[in-house]
Amino acid sequence: MYDAGDGMLVENPIARFSIGDRTPGLQADQDGGLTLCLQHRAPDDPAERANWLPSPSGGFTVCLRAYLPHPDLLEGLFVLPPPVRRTKPARNS
Repeated sequence: MYDAGDGMLVENPIARFSIGDRTPGLQADQDGGLTLCLQHRAPDDPAERANWLPSPSGGFTVCLRAYLPHPDLLEGLFVLPPPVRRTKPARNS
């Protein structure tokens, strides 16, 4: 999670700057997927809060990084993750 203005990591109250396979406490969806919550304020719902990646109050940039990728990724034989999409109306900070 990067601030769109200065390109820096987003300071936040839980010191979470990324989510990955080693992030403790993530909660999987019923189908085994993982829904991330990218927003400025902490979510009220405990499951959303467990999967919360704090964003700045303004614009932000997210990127997908793959360290030591499997051959499928290197060869382009993988399913892209779904796009980031707004699911709820934005609240004022």
